[in-house]
Amino acid sequence: MRFGGRRESDNVESQSGGGGGFGLGGGGGGGAGLLIGLVFSRFGIVGVLVVVGLMWFLGGNPLGLVDPQQGGAPSANVEARGSGACATDPARRFSCQVLASTEDRWTSLFRAQGTNYTPPVLVFYPGRGQSGCGAAQSAMGPFYCPSDRRIYLDTSFFNELAQQFGAPGDFAQAYVVAHEVGHHVQTLTGIEERVRRAQSGASEAQSNAIQVRMELQADCYAGVWASGEQSAMEAGDFEEGMRAAASIGDDTLQRASQGVVVPENFTHGTSAQRQEALTRGYRGGTPQACASYTEGL
Repeated sequence: MRFGGRRESDNVESQSGGGGGFGLGGGGGGGAGLLIGLVFSRFGIVGVLVVVGLMWFLGGNPLGLVDPQQGGAPSANVEARGSGACATDPARRFSCQVLASTEDRWTSLFRAQGTNYTPPVLVFYPGRGQSGCGAAQSAMGPFYCPSDRRIYLDTSFFNELAQQFGAPGDFAQAYVVAHEVGHHVQTLTGIEERVRRAQSGASEAQSNAIQVRMELQADCYAGVWASGEQSAMEAGDFEEGMRAAASIGDDTLQRASQGVVVPENFTHGTSAQRQEALTRGYRGGTPQACASYTEGL
């Protein structure tokens, strides 16, 4: 993407390393964080690579990993804000530019509907940090916490995205940030609350199916953002996003890790569904293009 000298968001913080300990909000702790994430995300998948894939990419807040009801401000040390948090390396700078782009895009879209958009804060953390939803660990990858309305990102994950998931490129990285912003939009518009209410009392399979709808809508919202940045996109950019979506579909990850696909354990959607959601938002260009994913909840 040709962002060049584009502005960087001021809604950014950087946490110092080592904050928050190992405990995951909502259950468990200690060095068993990955195992806990494995169990609570309900995939039954063995292997660190697949666990990372299920927990981080475009997932926002997978069920059971962090508790959105915990609330409270992060307790980890904030070492920098604004430009000071963006300037340390190119990956952070690019993420700050993407965040600024989403701010402009969603401000315009909200204004068209007669409402105001309040952007999230992007928090960089190296290895371990603390969120309003519990501990942040790099193995969880990027996620959105609705309690404090922050996106948590360890940018070292972008290396794993390229090397382990076969999804290199700046647009693939932007897609990650834009998806998490999509979860923020769901919080602002009351969709996140409706989803959690619908999941309350539902069976595990029903709750997972509802979560899939929420995640696909966030994918779609990422496409809505991208549709407004076509002038900055280069040849092959959208294809980078499509490869990323395909590489982390529930069916692809389950087949690779355990040789069998269990649809009732899906929480993010199949590769084809995620690609379709991104494409729908990109072609539609408005939130209305993504409304059907959560209708009736």
